[in-house]
Amino acid sequence: MNYLHTMVRISNIEESLHFYCECLGMKEVRRSDYEKGRFTLIFLAASDDVEQAKEHKAPLLELTYNWDAETYSGGRNFGHLAFSVDNIYTFCDQLIEKGIEINRPPKDGRMAFIKSPDGISIELLQKGEALPVQEPWVSMESVGSW
Repeated sequence: MNYLHTMVRISNIEESLHFYCECLGMKEVRRSDYEKGRFTLIFLAASDDVEQAKEHKAPLLELTYNWDAETYSGGRNFGHLAFSVDNIYTFCDQLIEKGIEINRPPKDGRMAFIKSPDGISIELLQKGEALPVQEPWVSMESVGSW
């Protein structure tokens, strides 16, 4: 397993970039706008991690800016921790065997979500390309929130 990123939701891109980049010295390594989902993702790396972050897409801080105004409360601005795994299906099977509920199954062969005992969302991502879609995952229902 590799640590990938931590996601936080932001309400103002300029203010957030000033804080993280100008004040803390982080560097923007990539940005993507998603018109259908109406959000922007901005990935930042600590100054000493820039080259590693560009090459491995980790370790990063993901800033998520939702285009529609929202007031974040109760920790909603903190999104999730993300880790890559060698085989998402095998990893999820092992979690289920250990009594961990899969909130968002890897229906697409690429991504799943679980929660920590304290309710922190954890994203699991398949290393490399998505695995071929397969049962029982594709038919498994998502539960709760993530």
